[in-house]
Amino acid sequence: MTTDLYQETDKTRARQARSQPPASGPASMVGQTAKVKSAAKPVVTLKEHIVEIVSDSGEGAQRCGQSFGALAARMGNGIWTVEIIPAEIQPPARSIAGASGNRIRLASDRVTNGGDEADLVVAFNEQVLLSRVRMGEIKPNGIILLESKWRNDDNAAIAESYAEVCEELSSAGYRFYEIPMEEECVKYVPDPRRGKNMFALGMLCNIYSLDLEMAREQVRFVFRKKDEKVIDLNLELLDAGHAWAEANLDLKFAIPASRPSEPQVVMNGNTALALGVVASGMEVCAMYPITPATSASHYLSDIFEKVGCVVHQAEDEIAACTFAIGASYAGKCAVTITSGPGLSLKQEGLGLAVMGEIPLVVVDVQRGGPSTGQPTKAEQGDLLAACFGGHGDAPKVVMAASSIEDCFYSVIMARKIAENFNMVVVVLSDASLATAQQPFPRPRFNEDWLAPPINQSPVQEGAKPYDWDPRTGLASRFIPGQPNGMHCLTGLAHDRGSHVAYDPDVNQEGIRRRSLKLAALQKTLKAPTLYGGDEGDLLLVGWGSTRGAIEEAVEILRAEGLRISSMHLKFLQPMASGVKELLQRFDKVMAIENNWCDSLDSELIAEDNRRYSNLAWLLRARTLVDVDCWGEVRGQPLKPGAIACAARRKLEQR
Repeated sequence: MTTDLYQETDKTRARQARSQPPASGPASMVGQTAKVKSAAKPVVTLKEHIVEIVSDSGEGAQRCGQSFGALAARMGNGIWTVEIIPAEIQPPARSIAGASGNRIRLASDRVTNGGDEADLVVAFNEQVLLSRVRMGEIKPNGIILLESKWRNDDNAAIAESYAEVCEELSSAGYRFYEIPMEEECVKYVPDPRRGKNMFALGMLCNIYSLDLEMAREQVRFVFRKKDEKVIDLNLELLDAGHAWAEANLDLKFAIPASRPSEPQVVMNGNTALALGVVASGMEVCAMYPITPATSASHYLSDIFEKVGCVVHQAEDEIAACTFAIGASYAGKCAVTITSGPGLSLKQEGLGLAVMGEIPLVVVDVQRGGPSTGQPTKAEQGDLLAACFGGHGDAPKVVMAASSIEDCFYSVIMARKIAENFNMVVVVLSDASLATAQQPFPRPRFNEDWLAPPINQSPVQEGAKPYDWDPRTGLASRFIPGQPNGMHCLTGLAHDRGSHVAYDPDVNQEGIRRRSLKLAALQKTLKAPTLYGGDEGDLLLVGWGSTRGAIEEAVEILRAEGLRISSMHLKFLQPMASGVKELLQRFDKVMAIENNWCDSLDSELIAEDNRRYSNLAWLLRARTLVDVDCWGEVRGQPLKPGAIACAARRKLEQR
C-alpha cells in the first residue's frame, strides 16, 4: 500500500495476577486494572521508540501496525516498519511459530532500519508474545500490553499457560499490563477478532500522543473501499481504544516531530519497485506468484492497465522469463519479478537473453533458502547466483536497492542500463525491504526516465545485427519490422550476422564482445562514498537493505571514539573503479551481510576451509584484499547493535 502523507481521506474489568513493580516506573498491572485519577498524565518525551503489535494470523495486527506507522509518518515522525510474518500460510492459533504482526520504529529524525529490541509490545495472546521474547526482540525491561481474556479461558490448559507466562515475564522485570481488549470490543462487534486491531490502534495513538482526528482519517483511508457502516464501526473501535487507554493506563509518551519541507510519500519496497516499473516506461511485466515478491506484481496489476501496460501472469517462472524476453525482443524492455527459487528457474532463459543481447530487467526480492527455505523471512543469499548463475559465460549487470526510496529509482536505472547496453540487469531487493515502510520525498517525474521511441527507420545497408564495437562490445539493436533488419535470432553461438557458427574464433569473439559491455559500463560508474572517516582501523562493507543498520552501527562506534567507517555498494557486477583503493585506506575490512559465512570460532573451521559471505567472496577476488566477514541468517533484518558488537570484536583481534 502506498499512502500520501498529506492526503485527506474521507469505546468489565480485567482479571489479572499481582506482581512487584520494576525498580523504576509505574507498577505493573498484573492482577488489577489501574485507573488514572489525575486530570492529565505526565508525558515522557522520547527521541525514539520501537513498538510491536503481534497476534495470530488473521487478527489484523499487521494492518494495525501499518496504520500506526503511516499515521506517525503523516505527523512528521521518521518511521521504519518490519512485518512479522509466520513461515506457514495459516499456522495453528496460539502458537509460538505463528506470531504475525508488525514492528514500527518511530523517531524524531529520519529512520533507516528496524533498530534493536522493541520498547513496547501489544500482544493478542501469550504464545505470540513468548515467541518475540525468546527471539530476543523485546528489551528486558520493555512494556507489555497483553490481551487478558485467556486468564479465565474455559480450557484449563490455556488458562494455566497464560498465567505461567504472565508470572514468568513479570518476574523477569517487564512492565506488564493486562488489557481486556476483547471484553471491550464485544461492546461494538459480535466477533472481537475483527475489531481489536483498531482498538489497539486507538490505545497506541493515546500512548504516543498521536492526533486522534488524523488517526480517524487514516482509518477512513484504510477502509475506503468498504461500506460506510464498516468504516463507522472501526472508527468507534479506534475511539474506544483511545478512551480506554486514557482512563486506565499510566503510559504517555511524546516523540517530537517536524513536518517535512517537501511533500512525502510512505510505502513499502514492493510498492516502490512497482511504481519504479511504471516510471521507467517499461510496459510489460511477466511474473509468476512467489513470496515475498508477489505484492509488487499485484500492485502493478491494479494500476498498470490504467497507463496502457500489461501484467502477464505466466504458468510458471520459466514461462514468465521467456515471455518477458519475447516482449523485449519485440522492441521495448520488459521486466520479470521473482524471488530466489524463481531466479534459479529463469537461468536458462536469462542465458538466451545474454546470447541474443536482448535487454531485460529482473527483480529478485530475496528470501531465506535454499529450496523453499523461509519464504517469508529476510536474507541476502542470492548475490553469487545473480552474478554467476546459469551455465557458460553469461555476463549480467547486478545492482542492489538499499532503501525503500532506492527501490523506486533502481528500477528506472536498471531499465536505462538494460537498453543502453542490450543486457540483462538484475535488481536485488529482499523481504526486509519488500514489506518495510518508510517515508521519502515524493518523486517528481522526469522524462529522462523513459526510453526513446522505438527506432523503425531502415537499417543501413550492410549493417549486421551483431556488429560489435571493438572497444565497448556494443552493437546497434535491430527491432523486428525494421526494413533491411530481418535476421534469425538464435541462442546458439553466432557470428556478427546472427548465423549459427561453431568456428573457434567466432565463439571467442562473441564471448569477448559480450564481456566487454560490463567493462564499458564499469567505466561510467563513480567510486562509492565512505560513511564516517576517509581512513581508519576498520571499514564495514555492505550492500542492499543492510545500509541503514550498518551506518547506524558506525555512528554508535564513532561516538565511542573508534576509527570506523562504512562503504555501501550499489553495483555488485561490475564494481566501480576505486573500490580497492578505498579498502586499502583501512587496517581491517569486514563485509557485513545477511547471508551465511563460517565462523573461525568453530573447531572445524580454519582459514583454508572457511566459507566466506557472498560479498566477501567478490571483494577478495576483485581486490586481493584480506576481507573478513560477519553475518546472520536468523530470518530477520540485521540490527545495528549486533553489527556494532561484531565490529568491536574485530577491532579487538590482533
